[in-house]
Order: sequence, then C-alpha cells, then structure tokens
Amino acid sequence: MTATLAADTAAATSARSRGFVPALEGMRGMAALGVLLTHVAFQTGATGMPVLGRVWERFDMAVAVFFALSGFLLWRPHATAARDLGAAPSVGNYLRHRAARILPAYWAVVCVVLVLLPSAADTAGLRVWMSNLALLQVFVPLTLTDGLTQMWSLSVEVAFYLVLPLLALALVRLRGKSARWRVPAILTLALVSLSWNLLPVPTPDAIHADNWLPAYLPWFAAGMLLAELADDVHPLSLWRRIAGNQLLMWTVALIAFLLSSTDFGGPAGLTRAEPWQYAAKMGFGAIVGFGLLAPLVLGDRKHRWLESSVAATLGRWSYGIFLWHLAVLSIVFPVFGILPFAGSFVWVLILTVAITLPVAAASYALVEEPARKLARRMDRRKSGRKVPSIPEPQSVTPQDAPAAAQVGAP
Repeated sequence: MTATLAADTAAATSARSRGFVPALEGMRGMAALGVLLTHVAFQTGATGMPVLGRVWERFDMAVAVFFALSGFLLWRPHATAARDLGAAPSVGNYLRHRAARILPAYWAVVCVVLVLLPSAADTAGLRVWMSNLALLQVFVPLTLTDGLTQMWSLSVEVAFYLVLPLLALALVRLRGKSARWRVPAILTLALVSLSWNLLPVPTPDAIHADNWLPAYLPWFAAGMLLAELADDVHPLSLWRRIAGNQLLMWTVALIAFLLSSTDFGGPAGLTRAEPWQYAAKMGFGAIVGFGLLAPLVLGDRKHRWLESSVAATLGRWSYGIFLWHLAVLSIVFPVFGILPFAGSFVWVLILTVAITLPVAAASYALVEEPARKLARRMDRRKSGRKVPSIPEPQSVTPQDAPAAAQVGAP
C-alpha cells in the first residue's frame, strides 16, 4: 500500500510538472512586484539605508527566478521528449510563439517611451531606435535609455530563446537515457558559465560582457535542471524528494539571498563588482531560483497564496509590470512633485504599483493576449485541422535587475 501511495504521488507530481502549475504563475507575479520594489528603492535612495538598503538592492535576484522559470518551462518539452522518445518540439512553432509573446507588447512600450517620455525622446536617435527595437541594447553602446533601461534582461532572455534549440540538439542526443546523464551535463554547463565573468572579453566602451547570455546561463540552467528532475521517473527520486521539501529549499534560498546581499554578491550601489563577485552572484542566483521554484513543482503541498486568484492575476500581468514600471516611475516623480533619490520610498512605491497595475492589465488585454491568440490561429491554419481552444502553457518573460543596468552592470 505504501508503494502504491508513493507511486501515485510520483505520478501526480510528474503530471503536474508537465502541465500548468498554478503556483508558478503566482510566484512570477510576486517576483514582478519584487523587481518593481528594487527599482523604486534605487530611485528614492532607499538602497542607502543601513542593512535594509543592501536587501532592497538584492531584490534584483527576482531576475534569477524568471530566468529559472524560462529554463524550466522551455526545457520541459525537450526533457519529456527525450524520456518518452517522442518528437522534439517544432523549432518554428516555438520561435513563433516566443515572438508573439514577447515582441508586440515590447515594441508598443518602446514606441511610447521613445516618443512620449521627454527624457528618452530627447536622445532617441536612429541608433537608439534600432537597437531597442531589435533588442540589441546590451551590444550597442549608450542605447539603454530612460524608461527602457530594464530591457537589457529581455535582451538576455531572447538570446536564451535563440540558443535553446541548439542546447536541445546537443543535450537531448542522450535520447532515451535517464536524466542521470543529462543532469551532469546541465550542471557542467552552469559551472563552466560561472567563469565567464573571469574572462577578459573585449567589448566597446560602455558595454560589458557580464550583461550577455553566457554570464546568466547558471540561472537558466537551474530551471533546466528542475525540468529534468521533474520529468525523470525513478533514478533521481531521492533528489526530487529533497528538492520538493519547501521548508528546506526556501531556507536555502533565503540564505543564498542574504549572502548575495553582502559584499560576496557585489559592492553597494552602482559600483561595478569584481569578476569573482559577479561569479558569486550568479551562483547565489541559481540557488535562489532553483530553491524557490523546486518545491512548487516537485512538492506535494498546496500553496494557497501563490495559487490564489490575486497571485494568478499578477502573474498574468507580470510581463506588463516589467515593461511599463520604469516608464511609470519616471513620471511619478515630476507629476507628484517628488525629488528622485531624496526619500519617500513607501509613497513612491504605492504610487508606482497603483499606476503600473492597470497599465499592465491593459497591455495584457489589448496587446499580449491578442498576439498569443493570433499565434494559436496560425498553428491551426498550418496544421490544417481544428485544434481545441485551450489556454497556452505558462508563458515565461523576464523581469529586471536593478537600475545598475544604466551603466551596463547586471
């Protein structure tokens, strides 16, 4: 009977890992607000507070959660296909859905900001326009502009989208074999990537290679590792049980977060970190992302708050929160007569949340969801058959690291 119960629990966990996991949507919404918080803290000067200031800064670890979510949700079909000897996901369909999810709402924000936000419009030459529309800000000097500086992380995310099929081609060649072989490969990728910030990569002035995808592969790899643990049936069951323990994993994530808030994760403020500090921050971020997400996917307990309708709604709006919150923050100061970097942290936070949420809701309803529906209609036309209208699997969009991106630092 115990064996049957264990088998049923494992089957339920595996099925949940391959389907929609409501708690992940809620976690995405919470992380989006965390990202907004860290930007407000920077621009009100709250990051200069003793002790707490370093904590507000390090809420940029929310980006590690989003990158890990991307790694998990986008690698999961490849892990499942390898295990079941099924067909690998279509690269064309995958890229079309990623483009539909990311680009329309993003282009709308870029156009609004570069036309209507005075501090951005005044410097919006052709190079700024083209670099931002093409998501090349991390490669072209001086193109991260007011209201759009957070988009460096979206550039990294899209780079991961493009590289993922190549990673799948390499790693899923271990087809039909247990995840016990692919897991070491993913761990090796993450560990090797930690050395990226130690390499003297030549870059133009005002561009830093630590803002490029290789630096952040450990955060994506954390999610890929989770996908492998979730979809393998027997050999890694012990590790799945450990990773599914919420108290243990969230404690580990908290410790990693607090350590990243010290000089191990970089100096305070916008001072550039030493290469070893970048490497340490990437390691801490991978632990935070994996530690927060693993119990949601592998655990067998309910997560009432993260599965609530409020958290789910915030999750749906999270991409809009990411896209619009810095533009909103830019107008909160002059409209309400508040001086930047001069305090009023709580007041500015409330105002920014209150304005950003309806804007994000409008972005979701008017741009994001219509674009996704269009992509699904294209799928139906291409297949030549009627496909039942079902919700698209959880989407993944990055949120942002702090305003240090203005000077090219993550």
